[in-house]
Amino acid sequence: HVQLVESGGGSVQAGGSLRLSCAASAYSLSRHCIGWFRQALGKEREELATVSGNGDVTYAPSVKGRFTISKDNANDTLYLEMNSLKPEDTGMYFCAGRNIRSCATNLPFRYWGQGTQVTVS
Repeated sequence: HVQLVESGGGSVQAGGSLRLSCAASAYSLSRHCIGWFRQALGKEREELATVSGNGDVTYAPSVKGRFTISKDNANDTLYLEMNSLKPEDTGMYFCAGRNIRSCATNLPFRYWGQGTQVTVS
């Protein structure tokens, strides 16, 4: 069955950087849309960045220019490089995948990891 496991979270000072990873099992990143989401305490979950099976990427305005999504298709691992971190970037970060290659759709993200906490102070 599909598993997504995030890692790399932690505590960092404002202006710092972190790199998150999401290791996928039984799920090919070259054939599916996958992305990063954030949920801050008391706020709705926010889509941050996505990458399609073909490598097309999207970013939320709140992270564009500071965060970079990338993937290693050979190892089915997704990354999120986060730079110039701000206190408002604090939250639980999740990776999630769809059942299709394209991210240009409103179809829901079916598979979710357990999340990794990022705290920026």
